[in-house]
Amino acid sequence: MNDDTDEFWLTRRTGLTPTSPPAERISDRTVLDEPTRPGAPEPDGSVVFDEQGLAAARHFRDMHDMYRKEMRQVRESLRQVEEGARSIGDARDDLNRMSVRANNWALGGICQRQCLGMTGHHTLESDSIFPYLAASQKDLAPVVERLNSEHLAIHGLIEDVDEALIRLVTHPGEFGPLRETLDLLSDTLLSHFAYEERELLGPIARFGLN
Repeated sequence: MNDDTDEFWLTRRTGLTPTSPPAERISDRTVLDEPTRPGAPEPDGSVVFDEQGLAAARHFRDMHDMYRKEMRQVRESLRQVEEGARSIGDARDDLNRMSVRANNWALGGICQRQCLGMTGHHTLESDSIFPYLAASQKDLAPVVERLNSEHLAIHGLIEDVDEALIRLVTHPGEFGPLRETLDLLSDTLLSHFAYEERELLGPIARFGLN
């Protein structure tokens, strides 16, 4: 696994800094085996990173930032609905920008949009970006294999969120199952994104996104 020295080479040689994983977890559960995550070594000093590759790596990190922001929106929506801190009228403008209409359905719309977008993102990575990078840098194969397995775990959590949303619609006020699944999904995504950036920003900066 890469340590702080490995992360330093990336910043020192490319100016890119991977996002750190969260210092604290929300959920007391995990579906990841973080201590055994493999890492790829620093590339030879002769390797250069051109501006096109660096721009692709920054775009990759920006996409993660978008999903991190949307996850915060999901969690904030749950808090507002659960605590009754804002009425439908007060939140209408914000919610309508997310294509929603009312409290529980608003929360469901945001979650579903987040989950569908995330599924598409991971499918693109697994089907296109990962094979390309692994073929371009052979020692990246164990990392790609682990990232693919984590995608499967994340997709399972997304299905759990869907089930919790259905239950909330049919059992108004029972936020516990949804809160628990969102906590676990949030922890898992933030950890996964941090690992993915730590291991892939360098190869993307080197080879691009195909």
